[in-house]
Amino acid sequence: MKVFVFRLGHRYVRDDRTTTHLFLAARALGADAAVYCGQRDAELEKALRKVNESWGGTFEVVYAKDWRLGLQEYKDSGLEVVHLTMYGLPIKEVMEKIRSSSKDKLIIVGGAKVPKEVYLLADWNVSVTSQPHSEVSALSVFLHEFFRGEELLRSFNGGKLRILPQERGKQVLRKSAS
Repeated sequence: MKVFVFRLGHRYVRDDRTTTHLFLAARALGADAAVYCGQRDAELEKALRKVNESWGGTFEVVYAKDWRLGLQEYKDSGLEVVHLTMYGLPIKEVMEKIRSSSKDKLIIVGGAKVPKEVYLLADWNVSVTSQPHSEVSALSVFLHEFFRGEELLRSFNGGKLRILPQERGKQVLRKSAS
């Protein structure tokens, strides 16, 4: 099953760090790709490509010019749409049902005010908590629950760098060029 993250309403400069962190969390915690709409951000796309080159993996970032068309296209292709919102059903009540479907998932994460249309389009409106929090934390908790913690054991092939875990200090192994 593939997992895609859809970031609504990226605003260049204003949201660049948040969207970058959102996509880094998505990549590290098991998502296969991310889609964003709003303003096109070549630097964001380049930054994620460089992370793959350095640390491995095949995580993709795709730009959708029109969020409505983009979301509808994913929905029409058969993906199950999960919208993360503090107004949705509690994650603990719906996660097993979401997991039990074998359909690929599109996880919608809002930025600015989310249009009502998104709530109606989603198969699931899910809350991680009903308190204000960041979209990065909501996505991280959702992916951790969705993958049952197995994403923490995931390895990334093809990178130049790998951390050697240790109790104290930092050690990064560099793959030698052959």
